[in-house]
Amino acid sequence: MLRTNRFLLTLFVIFLLTFGAFYLHITNGSFDMSIWDVIKTLLRIDPNPKHDLVIFEFRLPRIVIAMLIGIGLGIAGTVMQGVTRNGLADPGILGINAGAGASIVLFLLLFQMKAKHITDGSWTSTMMMPLFGFVGGALAAALILIFSRKNGRMDMQRLILTGISINSGFGALSMYISLKMNPQDFEMAAVWMVGSIYNANWVFVLSMLPWIVILSVIIYRKSHLLDYFQLEEGTVTSLGISVEKEKIILILCSVGLISACVSVSGSIGFIGLMAPHIARSLVGLRHRLIMPVSAGVGMFLLIISDYISKTVFEPSELPVGIVVSIIGIPYFLYLLVKSKA
Repeated sequence: MLRTNRFLLTLFVIFLLTFGAFYLHITNGSFDMSIWDVIKTLLRIDPNPKHDLVIFEFRLPRIVIAMLIGIGLGIAGTVMQGVTRNGLADPGILGINAGAGASIVLFLLLFQMKAKHITDGSWTSTMMMPLFGFVGGALAAALILIFSRKNGRMDMQRLILTGISINSGFGALSMYISLKMNPQDFEMAAVWMVGSIYNANWVFVLSMLPWIVILSVIIYRKSHLLDYFQLEEGTVTSLGISVEKEKIILILCSVGLISACVSVSGSIGFIGLMAPHIARSLVGLRHRLIMPVSAGVGMFLLIISDYISKTVFEPSELPVGIVVSIIGIPYFLYLLVKSKA
């Protein structure tokens, strides 16, 4: 009972923090608005065309995209850390983000997509990008699983080293492919690869929403397996669980989440690292509790990071991926030192 109350209280606090971040994001910017202006616009009370444009075309889709990406990366990070039994595992660090990104950059080049197609909400290109990202992310995950095995089992040290190598390799491939683009496309692709949701729109929301909803439900239904995976593999097998099969299903679902996020925002790292750790410190070690809290923490972190990215350097704007990295790198170093201690 105490654990349930703590879990519900944690979710409530995260909801309040996220609502505060939502309030700051939607009311502040180059065009400031009061909360009453926002409420009237959302409820269609005496609508103002300027307010409609700012809220429905610029700020609200951007916030919704940030929420979905935070949820997707938070859940994917929880799965990666649970499957590998490594607290330093993260979709970005392991190279899955880079694999999905390289595949999408190749898609943009092969199909001669101009920079505006990344941002104008073209249905064909926007809906196909998550599929291409899934192929690249799945390839990166397969390489990690193959090269990190030692004596038939996954070696944690080799996992991190393999992930770093794959991350660097796919990052270099993305840069090489982008150099084949014309200057305008290269500039847009470079900003996108760093991680940006500046040009979010409702088509992007629709393109990633099915991936986030369906795969999150599948992962949550299997989240109890992550508790078993913390035991020795022989013990888990003796319980009648098909370890390799279930791990592959969970990893592929995570790759799908990551690919949907990368296709919209580019490579945003460290959310999948920080959110699960914060969630575990708040609600304990049960993954059925960790997962929704990690999704909420990821959602809050990305909304507040995007708010910082658009306001601190106003009228210029910093890609949100850089803001997350500024927060995430010290946290990663802290976890590294803590794990050694």
